[in-house]
Amino acid sequence: MHYHRRSVLGFGAAAGLLALPGCSSLPGLSLTEAVKRLLTLSSQNAFAELMEPNGFFDSQVARISVPDSLGGSRATSIATALLRSKPIQDRLLMQVNRAAEKGAELAAPIVAETIRNMSIADAAAIINGGPRAATSLLQGQLGNTLVERMLPGIAGGLRLFDNEIINLVLSQATNVDFSSISRDVTDKVGDAIYRSIGAQEEAIRANPRATNDPLLMAVLGVGKAF
Repeated sequence: MHYHRRSVLGFGAAAGLLALPGCSSLPGLSLTEAVKRLLTLSSQNAFAELMEPNGFFDSQVARISVPDSLGGSRATSIATALLRSKPIQDRLLMQVNRAAEKGAELAAPIVAETIRNMSIADAAAIINGGPRAATSLLQGQLGNTLVERMLPGIAGGLRLFDNEIINLVLSQATNVDFSSISRDVTDKVGDAIYRSIGAQEEAIRANPRATNDPLLMAVLGVGKAF
């Protein structure tokens, strides 16, 4: 419970960075601003879900799988086979997804800052692109930054295995490499975050009226093309 409280407190700061600016009037259509608002709202919605307790674990879009070296689906060695019993796999699955929550806590302000400062060469192409075109732009501009910034937090979360049986089994599996496990999980968390943002973007594009944002409703409205 204490862990999730820290997540919520961390998101409180990030939410301020992700908050959408007010828009009481629509003086003109700025496609660059529309792309940024689309990404901001998509990110805000995605992180709000991911940073709930068990946000990754309960998500059909973002759940993180157990790494192969911890007895995941392609594990073959005798040592890692010890980890493949269902009770231990269930605990490991919960643990990697709890670590993912810490990654999301670290990622939220990075994403917000990138959106605020991002350069958009052809906003019209993003608006008229595929259902997740803006998310693809964000992912391209962030590159490896998100993974590198999340890695220390996720690595720390993975070391907090909270079950004595799991610790005992891990001590017998001599090929367990926490460095590679941390990288594997962090890469998966990065992909999950982009999938979540992309799903939110797709939903907004499908129903821009639900945002109550005049600019997004105007730019993303049916039949709009720029």
